[in-house]
Amino acid sequence: MSRSLISRSPDLKQLEDEGYEIEIRGGYLMLKGVPYVTKDKTVQFGALVSDLELAGNKTATPQNHVVMFVGDMPCDKDGRELTAIQHSSQDQDLGGSLTVNRSFSSKPKEGYTDYHQKMTTYVSIISTPAQSIEPNANARPFAVLQDKSEYSVFEYPETASSRAGIRALTEKLRIETVAIIGLGGTGSYILDFLAKTPVQEIHLFDGDRFGNHNAFRSPGAPSIDKLASAPMKAEYFRDIYSEMHKNIFANGFLDESNVQLLREMTFVFVSVDKGSSRKFIAENLSDFGVPFIDVGMGIQEVDGSLGGQLRVTTSTNQSREKTLSILTHFGDDDENDYSRNIQIAELNALNAALAVIKWKKLFEFYADLQDEYQSLYGIDGNRILSRTICD
Repeated sequence: MSRSLISRSPDLKQLEDEGYEIEIRGGYLMLKGVPYVTKDKTVQFGALVSDLELAGNKTATPQNHVVMFVGDMPCDKDGRELTAIQHSSQDQDLGGSLTVNRSFSSKPKEGYTDYHQKMTTYVSIISTPAQSIEPNANARPFAVLQDKSEYSVFEYPETASSRAGIRALTEKLRIETVAIIGLGGTGSYILDFLAKTPVQEIHLFDGDRFGNHNAFRSPGAPSIDKLASAPMKAEYFRDIYSEMHKNIFANGFLDESNVQLLREMTFVFVSVDKGSSRKFIAENLSDFGVPFIDVGMGIQEVDGSLGGQLRVTTSTNQSREKTLSILTHFGDDDENDYSRNIQIAELNALNAALAVIKWKKLFEFYADLQDEYQSLYGIDGNRILSRTICD
């Protein structure tokens, strides 16, 4: 990914061709081997780090003029700090084993046209004093470059986290294997959200075909030709999201013949509409000791309007007993609150969002003050009722 981005971006390629040692790491551009003067008037070497603005698989015009730095505060040849570019002096973990120590600000009137201009401008400001002390100090070693960027599950660089400064938090979601059982309205939105995280593998389970009714409660907009081909749901969604995320695997229905596959999962999302299926899955996941989140919707028409609840139930080692008793009492009868198959796209998306937010809480991406094991969202009053272990 790093090599592809550099080769397709004229500004990055120019930096490389001119002998700068650059690397793409975790959505950031890193320019290493930058000489600078310390307070004691010695020459050391640091690294400039910039977030990246991308348009597909190549760089776009930088929107942020600030650059970060790995190293001490650069000084002039007499050991005085270069206060004209000083922005902040605070260590920041950017994830991917990358920690910066400070940031600089130097903005041209018209902004930077590309990353070559941005990085070389800062190199010149920082390195010129160093070269007055050691003329051979050079940020252009013409090093033999290798692609040292970490393996990425994405087909193109994920820069949203670096742009927001939350790369280290996003790394918490780099877990091994997540399964989604059921790719109806809610399950497909769960996939949409998960595909934007660094989960290493995503396993899809659904043996149904994708039809017109699915198109109106799932993310995206399939063509009429695609609907006419009646693709299998798991394969349809795998093909779409594989454009962004690697390692998405399609499977059919989950039953006795393949339920053991769940034993290998780090986490599972359950989005099924049959009580008997929910009971079967919940019991097996509990036996395997695999944490999971089960979602459900109970929507009814009353006096010409729709009302009801969205449910998110979280089963971990701490809540296993309580959640199993909830999830195994559902049946397939039409009177069950969560078996009525009224589904609306925005409710499916909200149910999925609540589930993924809770999942991210479990991995400490979001703060979790209540540690709830079940949440019920009431449509008519826009209320969320949460249940905790202590209730």
